[in-house]
Parts: sequence; C-alpha cells; structure tokens
Amino acid sequence: MLTGQMPTVPGAPDAPLAEGIEAQTRQVIENLTTVLTGIDLDLSDVVQCRCYLTEFARDSAQFNETYKAYFPQDRLPARTTVGVTALAVGALVEIDCLAKREVVA
Repeated sequence: MLTGQMPTVPGAPDAPLAEGIEAQTRQVIENLTTVLTGIDLDLSDVVQCRCYLTEFARDSAQFNETYKAYFPQDRLPARTTVGVTALAVGALVEIDCLAKREVVA
C-alpha cells in the first residue's frame, strides 16, 4: 500500500500547487510513479486506487480523463473516488494505491 500522494513538488513542499484538477492530478500520479519506481514497480503494478476530490461535481470528469491516461487501458486498477470537504495543503486531489509485486519462483 502506498501512502496518499498530494500534488506537491518533491523537494519543494512549500511551492505553490499547480492550478486546476488536471495539473494537480498529473503531479499526484507523477509522485506515485516516483514512489513506485523506488521499490522497482510501476503503474502497471497498481491494482487498486482510492481517490479523494474536494470539488467532486466540478472536477470528476476531468479527473477521470487525466487519471485514465496513465494506466493500461485494458487493465485499469479498481478504484473508489469520493468527494471530501478538504485535503491537506489546500489540494484538489489525493490518491493512494495498492500495488502488487509478482513473485518469481
């Protein structure tokens, strides 16, 4: 399980967040990719995501389009997306995920 990632820039946690749901979603997924790469996995290993949006009605369609572009289209991970009242650092989106590692016998 990977901890929730925010749309902050690694190494610059106090930098302003990107504007809009598309840019923030891209940053969150890039942050997830960095964490996965650090443990020799990638987005194709993700089996489930939990996504949190602060402006669900306004942002869900654009979020879906941006999110789907990062995963194999024939094998999107299971996903739950919920609207929340607020996220840390004033973010519009947060994503955590569960990834699997293939065991080679």
